[in-house]
Amino acid sequence: MGEEEYSTITIDGNKLLKHTQANPAPLGLIAFGLTTVLLNFHNAGYFGLSSMILAMGLAYGGTAQIIAGAMEYKNGNTFATVAFSSYGLFWYSFVILLLLPKLNLALAPDAASLAAYLFMWGVFTAVMFVGTLKISRGLQVIFATLAILFFLLALGEITGNATITLIAGYEGILTGLSAMYVGLAEVINETHGRKVLPT
Repeated sequence: MGEEEYSTITIDGNKLLKHTQANPAPLGLIAFGLTTVLLNFHNAGYFGLSSMILAMGLAYGGTAQIIAGAMEYKNGNTFATVAFSSYGLFWYSFVILLLLPKLNLALAPDAASLAAYLFMWGVFTAVMFVGTLKISRGLQVIFATLAILFFLLALGEITGNATITLIAGYEGILTGLSAMYVGLAEVINETHGRKVLPT
């Protein structure tokens, strides 16, 4: 265990070690960002929807964000708990939505139901965006672009317009990169003990 995990406090003249917890937000942000970029490379037409994206959705986008959400719960951070846990479970639901029909366990969603799924995630994200107005500019960018992404994807599904989905793909790449930036900036800032990169 490294020294950075502990701080020294003095009680009644006695020096004691106090355990300090790591910030789980970078893990959740980077997991979300990296997976979102890869999925939207697909939406932008660079490659098909393969096991690479599904594996990332389950292992990193899903599991890492759920872990980050649990850690934020322990830290008493309601906003981050809801955000990371919800988007982690989004990735699980997205992969399950694709796999169930392949396993003949459920019908594949039609355009209307998939649009409803994406639209409701857009509504949730838009409301969460309101919460970011009290946090940081970086999170405002992430949640604003993510809400737009969900609404664009829903519109692309319901209209069948491939151009809208293509635009959503590029917008989604921007969303993912912004989340990666904020997460990595938090790591660098904490490592250097000062604000090297703005968030």
